[in-house]
Amino acid sequence: MTDRGDRFDHPLIERYASKDMAGLFSPRMRHGTWRDLWIALAQTESELGFPVTQEQVAELRHHRDTFDWDRVAELEKELRHDVMAHVHHYGELAPKAKPIIHLGATSCFVTDNADLIVYRKALELVERRLCAALAALRDFAVRYRDLPCLGYTHFQVAQPVTVGKRACLWAQDFMLDLDEVRRIIAWLPFRGVKGTTGTQATFLALADGDHQKVEELDRRVTRAMGFARSIPVSGQTYTRKLDWTIHQSLSAVAQSASKFATDLRLLSHEGEIEEPSESKQVGSSAMAYKKNPMRSERVCSLARYVIEAANTSAHTASTQWLERTLDDSAIRRIALPESFLCIDGILSLVQNVSQGLVVFPKVIEKKLREQLPFLATEEILMAGVRAGGDRQDLHERIRVHSRAAAHAVKSEGKANPLLELVAADPAFASIRTQLPSLLDASRFIGRSPQQVDAFVRDELEPRLRSAVAIAGDEIRV
Repeated sequence: MTDRGDRFDHPLIERYASKDMAGLFSPRMRHGTWRDLWIALAQTESELGFPVTQEQVAELRHHRDTFDWDRVAELEKELRHDVMAHVHHYGELAPKAKPIIHLGATSCFVTDNADLIVYRKALELVERRLCAALAALRDFAVRYRDLPCLGYTHFQVAQPVTVGKRACLWAQDFMLDLDEVRRIIAWLPFRGVKGTTGTQATFLALADGDHQKVEELDRRVTRAMGFARSIPVSGQTYTRKLDWTIHQSLSAVAQSASKFATDLRLLSHEGEIEEPSESKQVGSSAMAYKKNPMRSERVCSLARYVIEAANTSAHTASTQWLERTLDDSAIRRIALPESFLCIDGILSLVQNVSQGLVVFPKVIEKKLREQLPFLATEEILMAGVRAGGDRQDLHERIRVHSRAAAHAVKSEGKANPLLELVAADPAFASIRTQLPSLLDASRFIGRSPQQVDAFVRDELEPRLRSAVAIAGDEIRV
């Protein structure tokens, strides 16, 4: 037996993704779904008068969950074909049904249809994780709806916003992703019963040339597997444009998550907001004082992979030859499952971080206090003009005082003296007593609190009202 220390353990399984998502891409799920498809095909063929008996269908159902993985591996080594290995193994378990397993079908009947079934289940889990992350961001935004903080554009100081308003920017990105994931879940078609090159020729022969019977076979199997419709036409495979559509939605989630996590890393550097951390968490083996934003960094790291992996589906869709080519097989086994596993881990982290964000109001207030005199210069100018001052003269005086204050802050490391410089200027004597009130941060946040209220009420709440709660395994951080 090979020692576990001598084999590669996939980090997505061992460290990041949930058991729920990993289970969707397990051999038992994949090959159990193949058997569901064979059962649905046989049942429908029997109902429509194809040479399949109900006894054979019952035998397939009876052995649906029995797998001998060593036997499958032995057969695949001999046959060099994974689908046929499972056909033979299933036939050994259900000998009466052996002659009709996979009747009229090509390999892609089980592989492609099963992939679409699994992808839809995985998208439904992504939907639930998005809703959980959005609920956490909603609560955070509401709690800090009116806490003023510095705004940053180009990561330079800009007009103040509120902590809650900024959280709504993060939530809005995830909300758009949720809309797209839900659209794809509702839209995603089944491959259906299309035959070797998509012509349904074998099924037409089995139906003695009855076209309506073949159409009904496609419709019934599609409905039996939980889909409203099958793709109108196919080659041997469904168009790989479907994979790209799915993959780009995962890439979009990764982009939103990376933006959220990058912002938190910047704010952590500024000391304004931090992700949660454990009491014994170690930030550095050398620098004992460090507390790093490691969860946000992990989000960015996994997101980078998903964004790049999505390009493989674009390349695959663009290079399929005529009715099909097998250069799609290996990459699809890797890139799509791994992207789902990454997104599962990413959204679990986003939810965990959002639920435990630590805000430092005193640091935020201190930074505002340092910058508000500069940000308030227009308010000061207008107040001076309303008190009878000359606008151009006051503007020039404020410009000179601002330059002096900036020099004191940047070159001498002093506290911002701008307010004192303005107060000492005789030209502003008439508004001297108003100056402190002009630096009230709430004067500069515009409609930020009201925007939070409206966004939560009109956008988030309607989308989360029907959300299915996440249950099951613990979030892995």
